[in-house]
Amino acid sequence: MRFVDTNILLRFLTNDDAVKAKRVLLLLKRVEEGKEKIITSPLVIFELIFTLDKFYKVSRDDIAETVSAIIGLEGFAVEFKTVFISALKLFADKNISFAEAFNASVMKSKNIAEIYSYDTDFDKIDKIKRIEP
Repeated sequence: MRFVDTNILLRFLTNDDAVKAKRVLLLLKRVEEGKEKIITSPLVIFELIFTLDKFYKVSRDDIAETVSAIIGLEGFAVEFKTVFISALKLFADKNISFAEAFNASVMKSKNIAEIYSYDTDFDKIDKIKRIEP
């Protein structure tokens, strides 16, 4: 098993260096076929989403679709995989920050329905009640 850094996934998703993007595609095919296993950290996924959104101006729908597909590969290990996939959907559908989408997805995974927050983005999420202290 090998660790994957943010820049590897960015080269593939942005195709800003065709040679590197093709090499990453071959790596991801090996992962998909079960010939290789890779792992990354939640911080890498956060950095990937932030960079695609803020720097490359990729649409939220495209980010949700492509990042979910990559981390959903059987041979791709990352903590909170199902939370990330749920958060990516909220990020795209509710037009909220990824951090809030991730926190809401953690809450749902733990059956927590109330949050102390001044951030009104949580008001957009079904079955979550925002409370101001």
